[in-house]
Amino acid sequence: MIQIINSILFNGFPFLALNLTGVGTAALLISATGVLIGLFLGVAAKKLEVVADEKEQLVRELLPGNNCGACGYPGCDNLAQAIAAGKAPVNACPVANSKAHSQIAEVMGTNAEETEKQVAFVKCAGTCDKTKVKYNYYGIPDCKKAAFTPGRGPKQCGYGCTGFGSCVKVCQFDAIHVIDGVAVVDKEKCTSCGLCIKECPNHLIELVPYNTQHFVRCSSKDKGKDVKAGCSIGCIGCMMCVRACEYDAVKVENNLARIDYSKCTNCGKCAQKCPTRVILSDWKEKSLGA
Repeated sequence: MIQIINSILFNGFPFLALNLTGVGTAALLISATGVLIGLFLGVAAKKLEVVADEKEQLVRELLPGNNCGACGYPGCDNLAQAIAAGKAPVNACPVANSKAHSQIAEVMGTNAEETEKQVAFVKCAGTCDKTKVKYNYYGIPDCKKAAFTPGRGPKQCGYGCTGFGSCVKVCQFDAIHVIDGVAVVDKEKCTSCGLCIKECPNHLIELVPYNTQHFVRCSSKDKGKDVKAGCSIGCIGCMMCVRACEYDAVKVENNLARIDYSKCTNCGKCAQKCPTRVILSDWKEKSLGA
């Protein structure tokens, strides 16, 4: 029966036989091409194979894996590659602790430079009860957007924290929150990655030594009378802190007191003499938003 059908198809419809022959030829060509491409890719993979750097892999395992970019590289993989290649220091990751830095240094056969732990600090004490407001702000709740409005935000002091929390949004460690209109850093959670510093349009955040106890909670460069007109706790540049310091650790520049932490001994005399109490002498007090 099958022979009869084939005879009818091939003898009665010769074009069908030709089509079937063409399909078979095409299938053979495609199969042969696939085999050749497979062989080519296999040879290419062997020739172009990148041998993994053992040091790079070990360094990568020691990095925290946050991929925050605070080190200046796109992510931990890129930083590990740079460290392994000698293009970045072993302590380039600000999020990793000193133990991790030492372990990375051991992998690289070097010594990690010991540095004092630092944490972010917001140089503003203008909470809602201490600073005046010029106008009601109805724009996008973002510090950078508010910085383009008249007076750099609704608060009377254009130097201070707007309180919209752009720094909070970029912090991956839940280390910073807005309390009573001002950003406040939890020093125990802060990893000194520096992302909040880059985000703040008023440049209010800086890194300070973890163990220091005294900070100037103000960034205003206005004269004393103008500061008092907008904020009851701002620095008025009175120089009393400078005269009180026996270690030449406090200076007043552009009407604003600054502490040199390399000289500061945490004696507390500057805070005691400050008439506006803008110099913080207790981190716990700051954490509570005082």
